[in-house]
Amino acid sequence: MNDTTEPAGDPAGPGPAAEGADSHASPVTGPSQAPDAGPSRAAESGAAHAPATLQGRPPRREFKARGSTVTRCDACRLPALNCLCPYRVEAESHARFWLITHSLEHLKPTNTGRLIADVLASTEVVTWKRTEPDERLLELLADARFAPFVIFPDDQPDYADRVVGMDAVHDAKDPATGAGPRIPVFIILDGTWRQARRIFRRSPYLDRLPVLPLSTERETRYRLRKPASKAHLCTAEVAVELLRQAGDVEAGQVLDDYFDAFNDSYGASRHHRRLEAPTPAMERLLARRG
Repeated sequence: MNDTTEPAGDPAGPGPAAEGADSHASPVTGPSQAPDAGPSRAAESGAAHAPATLQGRPPRREFKARGSTVTRCDACRLPALNCLCPYRVEAESHARFWLITHSLEHLKPTNTGRLIADVLASTEVVTWKRTEPDERLLELLADARFAPFVIFPDDQPDYADRVVGMDAVHDAKDPATGAGPRIPVFIILDGTWRQARRIFRRSPYLDRLPVLPLSTERETRYRLRKPASKAHLCTAEVAVELLRQAGDVEAGQVLDDYFDAFNDSYGASRHHRRLEAPTPAMERLLARRG
């Protein structure tokens, strides 16, 4: 959830087909024709009468996305030069994360939302579709075991009555509350700020949920995309701060180290440089793996 843009020279990875993501792209075709409509007038009159714009048109060039020639690890999607897999460590947390991810984010190897799922196995990731709410997400929202909070700024008056603080998260875990203890869930809208605002405004199933703005002094350390402001954290950094404030300090530290390892590994690979030795964050992760 960050207001960032991809640098022009970033090896953003294979195109949609190679990534295996849900893409809305489709081949360019002419108008469709019903099966029983018979041959078109153009077909009956022969190719000689085809529009001039279609005559002698050169074959289409093969589409190649930025970075499509980079050899990547199939598991972590980072350039194989500095694979992240040796540093992957799972952690436990009381709070959980549900990521509502914009479809375009799935195509970006620089997306950090997937780092949360790597560290916290309980993480749920769904793809946002404006007209087709994810059925799994709707089931989760209806589950009384969970206390979900939408992570979003409190900068507009029309939902001010829904804004809560971190105290509400701690209250949800309190067995003395009327509803009994529940599992706090942080719903992160994973995309650029423009995409996140669109998800927030156009997802009616989020309208009844409390809104939790993240309050932190942290400045972003993310170097793979250009931030509009140092105060705009990437998705993984938002999760780190939420874990720490919710009391899951150890899980927050593991995710923070994993984020730093990702940042350093990808950054070095952009300059075609192999990291000769593990960074301090990488060493801490290796120590946890034992």
